[in-house]
Amino acid sequence: MRGSRIWKHYRRTLERFDKPGWKKFASAMAALGLGFLLAIYSNIFAEQGRVAATALCASCALLLSGYVALTAVPYLVRRTRLEWLRASFEYQLTREGMVFVAIVLLLGIAALNTGNNLLYLVVASLLAAILMSGVLSLAVLSGLSLDISLPEHVFARRPVPARIRLANRKSFFPSFSITLSGTEESRNGANQKSRHGSPEPATLSDGNRQILRQPLYFSFLPAARASVRAVELQFPHRGLYREEGFALSTRFPFGFLEKKLVLGGSRNLWVYPAVEPTEEFYEILPLLNGELETFQRGRGNDLYSIRAMLPTDSARHVDWKASARTGAFKVREFTREDERRLQLILDPRIGTLDERTLQRFEAGVEFCACLAWHFYEVDAQLQFLCQDFQTATARAGDIIYEILRFLAAVEPSAETPLAPPLVDPDEKFYRIVFTAAPHGSIPTTLWSRSYFIFYDSLRSDELSGWASGRTTNSFPSCRTGSRA
Repeated sequence: MRGSRIWKHYRRTLERFDKPGWKKFASAMAALGLGFLLAIYSNIFAEQGRVAATALCASCALLLSGYVALTAVPYLVRRTRLEWLRASFEYQLTREGMVFVAIVLLLGIAALNTGNNLLYLVVASLLAAILMSGVLSLAVLSGLSLDISLPEHVFARRPVPARIRLANRKSFFPSFSITLSGTEESRNGANQKSRHGSPEPATLSDGNRQILRQPLYFSFLPAARASVRAVELQFPHRGLYREEGFALSTRFPFGFLEKKLVLGGSRNLWVYPAVEPTEEFYEILPLLNGELETFQRGRGNDLYSIRAMLPTDSARHVDWKASARTGAFKVREFTREDERRLQLILDPRIGTLDERTLQRFEAGVEFCACLAWHFYEVDAQLQFLCQDFQTATARAGDIIYEILRFLAAVEPSAETPLAPPLVDPDEKFYRIVFTAAPHGSIPTTLWSRSYFIFYDSLRSDELSGWASGRTTNSFPSCRTGSRA
């Protein structure tokens, strides 16, 4: 088994072997060796006073050197892989390295003052150690490739499984003591631009918008092998997370220098708002469902309720058994066949952009995402509206990620909050409206067919978690008015 693996590795090495290039290199070295030999003979002939032989040998040596420089060198350069020259390496002297350099300087001064050959040898050995540290760290970082796989849909404050694969493409030399981290550009660029080109709200900026927030350490990576790590990432806020690149660093072998290889290529990740329901969500959900069922009652197949008969009711809906038991006429009400047709409306106009108002807006966005996810789970007919953005009326499962993607990027507006207009006055829709408008500004026509959630009614003691980046799954309760 081991012999077959060695043979396969040998065959792969032969397949990568550049025979024409090595032939050209061998011929160039032979020509240079012959030129060097002719140069030696020209020196001997010059000492003997043989001018013609000296001129002939020196001329041939120069011609051979020129021939190699004009033919072999460009050919070999074109066939040489130069990826390592394009790689961006950064060097940083560590604390241990500073102490080591100080010792070398002191010994160098002592060697110059005393002229002691032993001190010269010690200084030379120490300088060679620094040189070897740089060469070995370069060999450790070269030939590495990185691949990071993340799920397509990521939610705030929910653990995200990530797969990180670091491969060593070198055939013989392993890599030691490698640290994977984000770049300084990503760390310093916390206040990223959104897709609308304006800075993100202050409540969203937690000082670190990196995808890889903690370094990952690889102690050993064999030659021609890959190491795969499964890690859990967590993002405290919704919005855009960005890496301008990833960095591989090492202090191998002596720790004097920290060499860093920057892998280019930016990576963007949109994080949806948290959709985890809590006790407060379950407190408001029965009220919302009750308003929805009241609005949606009509002529259908499922029994909604039995009530006293009104003069406007049809006799065919009379429940004779209930009427006989009670001694009064009772009629049956049915749910509509097209029930749970909803419009989810988010009004981003909040007026002032102070910290507390922004925190309330963030709580409203997360509550809106939680409701959208709930209606997705119950397979409701849903439409989402937010100023110029509007989805089609469809099954929630068909548009849920379009809604969450918009909620991940939505930003508050400094416009004066007013009562949201009816985009579609169709009576078939029941509307759930998130707004910062004053309570008394809502027209009665809207109250009768809508359920309002006001940003300023969110519990203030729950909002501090959004500013501090709390990662618990708490959710603010809502005090709303559904009808006048």
